[in-house]
Amino acid sequence: MMPEQSKQPLESGNTEAVPDGEKNIFSPLIEYGKIFIITLLAALILKLFVVDAYRIPSTSMENTLQVGDFLLVNKLAYGLHTPRHLPFRTTSLSSFTLPFFRSVHRGDVVVFEFPGSINEVTPSESVNYIKRCIGLPGDTVELRSGRVFVNDHEMHFPPMGRRTAHPLDNTNRQPSAIFPSGSMYTDVNYGPVVVPKRNDILHLDPAALVQWRVFIEREGHTVQMKSDSIMIDGAAVSSYRVQRDYYFALGDNRDNSLDSRYWGFVPDDHVIGEALMIYWSWDPEIPVTSLSEKYSTIRWDRIGTLIR
Repeated sequence: MMPEQSKQPLESGNTEAVPDGEKNIFSPLIEYGKIFIITLLAALILKLFVVDAYRIPSTSMENTLQVGDFLLVNKLAYGLHTPRHLPFRTTSLSSFTLPFFRSVHRGDVVVFEFPGSINEVTPSESVNYIKRCIGLPGDTVELRSGRVFVNDHEMHFPPMGRRTAHPLDNTNRQPSAIFPSGSMYTDVNYGPVVVPKRNDILHLDPAALVQWRVFIEREGHTVQMKSDSIMIDGAAVSSYRVQRDYYFALGDNRDNSLDSRYWGFVPDDHVIGEALMIYWSWDPEIPVTSLSEKYSTIRWDRIGTLIR
């Protein structure tokens, strides 16, 4: 009889078999690490480019938005923006936009990076604002006794906006703090002003430069007066070509809002996205240590509200 063949697999050389328990001892840790890294990267990409969460800290948008509202903001509403700041950093980066979906519409509630106070070329701190877009590039904006007119047509007051009975009594009405410098406008009788758009030509003289100097410097140029000549980047000029599109923003609580009337136009590359929905709302004045009292301030009727 032929000898029975062995059913054991052949081995080459002196290689020894490694028990499965010893061979795969680190495999679960590696897999969990991969999942964690992928999840973290996905969350970071979503936060930077798609959707982000914000909290309302002031009353400038009452009653459309209230202090203590938490919002979701659609960052893709107006296109894909490269970030102007890296996470946990305050240094500004050059940014560009890949436009798709749609552009900013008149009446949209938008989140944007604060361009700076009336005489600031660079803001002292990086902070995001939320306001309603009133004027698009090229629009003429005017306030007459608190009523808003765009291109000589009155805009409807926001349905949830907040009015005061006597807007002319507003204590914020300080002409010296109103944009542009030297205009002598007030917050209730403002303009008319034309919202700059790309390739607009600004005709400059010493009087006009008072209003436009900071604007031009914000676009990245140096501005000087030498004798009677206006020098931009060292060259004598009598006009300036606008490099970007801009927007004019107002708060829905117009008599208690620091907005474009005070600090100027919003550059298109500062726009972050469109306010989408309130996902949480409560009274921020109550400390979280008082859980029962904090719970009682939850505004259930506002949760899930779409922002209009």
